[in-house]
Amino acid sequence: MSRGPSVRYTTSPLLASKTPVWRSKFIVAAIALGFVVLAGRAAYVQVIGQDFFQRQGEVRFTRTIELPASRGRILDRNGLILASSVIAPSVWAIPEDIDRNDPDTRTKLRRVAQLLGMKPQDLDKKLADEDKSFVWIQRQVDEPIAKEIAALGVKGLYQTREYKRQYPEGESAAHVVGFTNVEDHGQEGIELAFDKDLGGRPGSQRVIKDRLGRVVEGVGERVPPLDGKDIQLSIDSKVQFFAYQKLRDAVTKHRAKAGSVVVLDAVTGEVLALANYPSYVPDKRRNLTGEQLRNRAITDTFEPGSTMKPITVAMALEAGRVKPSTIIDTTPGRYQIGGFTISDTHNYGVLTVEGVIQKSSNVGALKIAQKMSPSEMWDTYTALGYGQKPQITFPGAAPGRLRPWKTWKPVEQATMAYGYGLSASLLQMCHSYTAFSHDGKVLPLTMLKSSDEPPGVRVFSPSTAAAVRKMLQMAAGPGGTGQLAQTVGYSVGGKSGTARKQVGKGYAAGKYRGWFTGMAPIDKPRIIVGVMIDEPSDGNFYGGTVAGPVFSEVVQQTLRMMNVPPDLAVKPLVLTQGVDESF
Repeated sequence: MSRGPSVRYTTSPLLASKTPVWRSKFIVAAIALGFVVLAGRAAYVQVIGQDFFQRQGEVRFTRTIELPASRGRILDRNGLILASSVIAPSVWAIPEDIDRNDPDTRTKLRRVAQLLGMKPQDLDKKLADEDKSFVWIQRQVDEPIAKEIAALGVKGLYQTREYKRQYPEGESAAHVVGFTNVEDHGQEGIELAFDKDLGGRPGSQRVIKDRLGRVVEGVGERVPPLDGKDIQLSIDSKVQFFAYQKLRDAVTKHRAKAGSVVVLDAVTGEVLALANYPSYVPDKRRNLTGEQLRNRAITDTFEPGSTMKPITVAMALEAGRVKPSTIIDTTPGRYQIGGFTISDTHNYGVLTVEGVIQKSSNVGALKIAQKMSPSEMWDTYTALGYGQKPQITFPGAAPGRLRPWKTWKPVEQATMAYGYGLSASLLQMCHSYTAFSHDGKVLPLTMLKSSDEPPGVRVFSPSTAAAVRKMLQMAAGPGGTGQLAQTVGYSVGGKSGTARKQVGKGYAAGKYRGWFTGMAPIDKPRIIVGVMIDEPSDGNFYGGTVAGPVFSEVVQQTLRMMNVPPDLAVKPLVLTQGVDESF
């Protein structure tokens, strides 16, 4: 078989052409130069510009995350929990990663909305902007619900760990403990007053995150969080709950607008209970109103009325102007001064100083006040805390009103003798009565548990305080205006008060506040209790009638809880309901 002619590649015109040597050298040089440039760039990035590129990398991928501190607990005087923190995951999403066109995803999202108590359309609105890389769905979700949501496995839906406050005592202690916001910062009450101590200090950790915000790696030193401190209050949760219950019942019974009750330890100045009605549940505030939120016992000020009469008498006793047996003629039950007529509800005729307190005579009180100078009265009011913000670690405490004595007119000095022309809160009124319970010394108030007896500031002598306590006992006994305040097994003393509510510069027709402030047992007081009922509308509005029974029940239950032995062998006899103080 013959073979075809062989091909000579060397004779190919393409291969036969001579390539210039410089071209191959140029290509080799270009490649070498490229390697040099790359090596130089690598050296620049790794050595010369390392700090810059390190910072850029950290900006893009490294984050400092906050390690939340656990907020401290709020405890009552016996160690029972009033507020504590529990883990509450928060749900968030990356809208652009959620495929809402997928039927399975839509079904899962409807279930998510149902678990969170949201309308499906509200959830859709949150996810509507697909350009968003982050949106909160709901903060502080209950852990069981959070687990159900996580089990659905919705792509683009994530959770982060947060803490939520719980308040076991609910509405009964709401105005004491207050509450925190969603960022766990105190907004009211003790939560606000001690926010720094309770909040602690958050820690930190440098981490690398991916584009979904997930932590890939921890870098740098971890600074652990410093958990908040526990705060132990002087509040007794059992006394608090009982006082709130009785207050709520009284407000409901008398169809009143609101009410407050304060219980003080007469020996230490500790606040054992401070309750208001209406109230609210601190961890369920969706429909919270201002009426519920107001801590009336310390923020609302009003003219103290007849509760000031014992103070007027104490001033005169201390100054030596009268004695308990001094005769005061209140005939005919009216008194003209400065163009004004001051009246009693009855013509009590001739009374002793003790009788002035027992019968709550306005005319008798003003005649006793006329034996003193305005400056003497002002000094005593000031020493008792009137016209000043209470020195207590609690937000919102109102100072009340007490004008300088140099501006007083004779009629104003007269009306202040029976509690008109100045204003105070229920807490201030109770505070001033520590001068009678503690042998003439005014005690500093505290919301924190204390085992030490404070020194106090002397305002009256022990003999003056004892004399006034006897008068308070008469006022709460047969023939007095506060007979319904008597308590089974314990002697009590106190003063009722009733005043028309102020509207602008005048008084509202048919609107009253009634209150009762007193102490027990009377010879050696252990507690001071103040009760205020605002705008009772069932036809009863006298302080002795609407507030006296609440005082009686709170005193009896509190003294039993404190293991104070009874000082009366039998139930005190209530002859009549009595007539309350004049207006």
